[in-house]
Amino acid sequence: MPPEGHSAIERAFHAALWAADFPAGLTAPDPSEVTQRFKVYRNNVQHSLTRALGARFPVIEHLVGPAFFAALARAFIAVAPPRDPVLLYWGADFAAFLEHFPPVAHLPYLPDVARLEYARGQASHAADADPVAPEALSAAQPEALRLTLHPSVTLFTSPLPTVQIWRAHQPDARRAPITSGPDHALIARRPDFSVIVEPLDAGTHAVLTALHQGEPLGPAAGHADPTPALTLLLRHGLIIATGGSE
Repeated sequence: MPPEGHSAIERAFHAALWAADFPAGLTAPDPSEVTQRFKVYRNNVQHSLTRALGARFPVIEHLVGPAFFAALARAFIAVAPPRDPVLLYWGADFAAFLEHFPPVAHLPYLPDVARLEYARGQASHAADADPVAPEALSAAQPEALRLTLHPSVTLFTSPLPTVQIWRAHQPDARRAPITSGPDHALIARRPDFSVIVEPLDAGTHAVLTALHQGEPLGPAAGHADPTPALTLLLRHGLIIATGGSE
């Protein structure tokens, strides 16, 4: 078989994993079992990916229930199957999918919960970097100090009470009323490899966002008192370099 013919069969086989049709050219010792064997294989692939998606978005699964999540995952897999054997970045467009999936239109917070969970996954797999000592923040001109934050840092914001909803569905969550949004959070991985989701007030979120974007401490402090932001960064070991204080 010429190479292009083999490639065409592979593409048809792959496409059929996410559709109801069967690819041409399938064979089996018993020809009557061809379609049944492919159904079993396709179901195993889709089930494995459904469980992978559930592991990446456990709160989404908890919010909608396992049965609905399985159907939701199958719908997502059909339009956005993995494009790489490494599933690290698969699910990046899950939030956008939820925004346009009519059966969950009555749950407007779902896409932002998905964004929060995806950010946690990316933080978990971010590059390693050692934190600086607190003394590194001492400078003759502290307002000119620029901070380099850990690669895992994401500054999350949502107009809805997304962080509260996410926290309410954690295994150790205590029952508490959920207030209206917006919600802000610092998502990052600590030196001990634990991933944090720290709720923030709007001012601290603004300061951290400015620092993350490379603004010196002085202009960043124009948004709010920088003390809570700096305390958080030092406590969690999220400053990996300083500069610009000469």
